[in-house]
Amino acid sequence: MSAGTDDVADALATVLGGQVENLRRLPGGASRVTSSFDLIDSDGSRRSLVVQQDRGDGATQNGSATAEAELLEAARRGRVPVPEVVASGKGDGLGPRWLVVTRVEGETIPRKILRDPEWEEARRLLTAQCGQALAAIHAIEPDSVPGLSATDPLADPRPLLDALGEVRPALELGARWLDAHRPAQGPIRTVHGDFRLGNLMVGPDGLRAVLDWELAHRGDPVEDIGWLCAPAWRFGGAGRVGGFGDLDVLLEAYETAGGRAVDPAEVVWWEAYGTMKWAVVCGLQASAHLSGRTRSVELAAIGRRICESEWDLLALMGIEPDEPVAVEPGPDPDPDRGRGITQPFGRPTAAELVEAVTEYLESNVMEKSTGRAAFEARVARNALQIAEREMRMGPTIAQDHARRLADLGAASDGELVVAIRAGRFDDDWQRAGAVLMTSARDQLRVANPSYLERPHP
Repeated sequence: MSAGTDDVADALATVLGGQVENLRRLPGGASRVTSSFDLIDSDGSRRSLVVQQDRGDGATQNGSATAEAELLEAARRGRVPVPEVVASGKGDGLGPRWLVVTRVEGETIPRKILRDPEWEEARRLLTAQCGQALAAIHAIEPDSVPGLSATDPLADPRPLLDALGEVRPALELGARWLDAHRPAQGPIRTVHGDFRLGNLMVGPDGLRAVLDWELAHRGDPVEDIGWLCAPAWRFGGAGRVGGFGDLDVLLEAYETAGGRAVDPAEVVWWEAYGTMKWAVVCGLQASAHLSGRTRSVELAAIGRRICESEWDLLALMGIEPDEPVAVEPGPDPDPDRGRGITQPFGRPTAAELVEAVTEYLESNVMEKSTGRAAFEARVARNALQIAEREMRMGPTIAQDHARRLADLGAASDGELVVAIRAGRFDDDWQRAGAVLMTSARDQLRVANPSYLERPHP
C-alpha cells in the first residue's frame, strides 16, 4: 500500500476497532473516493467492507456521505435492497465526511449484465425487481431524511446550456419542448436520482443492492423511471428498461408493490428530460478538458457523444429527419484528393498520419496494455477515427448544414438558437427539429456511425 493508503487503513482500524487488510481504491467517483477492504475483528472474524470518503471541505451537507448513511438506514427500514451501514462520521483522518458499508458481492458492469450468458436468469428477473425497489424507494417519507433537497428539473438545463461554451440548437429546442409539454406535478417523494445499471449490484438471482445515493432528492418519482429508461442507460441493449426489460412489466411491478399508477406518456417526458440532462453532462465534462482544468482524452472524446443524446432527444420528441437516415459513412466526397495534386505539406497527409497512429495504438498499445491504460488507448483510437472521418466527410456535411440553416432563415447555429428561444418554432416542432435531427445524424456518421443502427427510442 502507498503512504496515503496506509494512512487511510490506520484511520479505519482506529474508528472500526479492528485490523484492516486488502485496502484497494475502486474506480470512478468525482465527489468521493471509494475503496474496498477487509476488517479483521478482535474475535478473528473477517468482514468485507467499503469506505466512501467525501472530497473537498465538506461544507455542503446534502449529498454527503453522512447524509447518505441516514438515507440508507431509511431505505433499509423500507425494505429497499441496500448495503448495511457499518459506521459514518466526520474527520477522524478519513476526510470531511465518510461512510463505511458492507460489501455486496455481484456485478455492476452494464455490458456484462446485458450480454454474458451467466446473467441470463438475472436479466429475466431484473425488470420486476427494479419496479419493486423503486416503489420501496418512493415510499420513503422525504421528511424522515434530513437535508434531502428539492429540485425543479427545468431550473437546470438553461443555465447549464449557457455554461457549455458552445451553442447546441438541438438542446435548445429540447429545453423549449420540455417546458411546453411538462406533465402535471405528481406527489413529491424521495427520488434516488441515478437509478440505472452501473449503480445496481446484480447477482445470478437478480437485484442485490441499490448503490450510489448521493444524488437523492425530493421530486416526482417518475423521474427515476424515466432515467432508468433513458437511451443512454440502455448500453446498447434492446430493452427499453435499462436495455434489459419492457416498460409494461416495470410499471405493473411498480404499481403492485405500492407505487402510483404511471401514464407511459409521463415516462416519455422524463426519458427526454434525462436524455437532455445527460447531453449537458457530456458537454460539461468535455469543457473540463478544453478549459485545461482536467486534460483527459476520455473527457475530450465524451464531447463528441452529445450528438447521440441529441438524436435520441429529438426522436423522443416525435421528430423525424428531413432526409433518409444513412447508416454507412459513405464514400469520400473528394476521392481524388491528394492524387496528382501538389500539396503544400506533402505526404503522408493528415489522414494518413491519423491512420498510422491508429494502427500503432491497435498493434502496440491496446494489445499490450491492461486496465485503465488499455481503456484509454481504445478511447484514443476512437478519437483518431473520429478525426479521420471528419477530415473525409466534414466539408460536405458543413455545406449541407449551412444550406439547411438558410432554409430556416438562420445564417448560423447561434442565430437559430436566438430564434428557438424567441419561440419561433413553438407551433411547428418538426420544422426546426427535422433540420436538427438531420444534423445530429450527420454528426453521428462522424462520431459513432454504429449508433445509427440502433432503433429509435
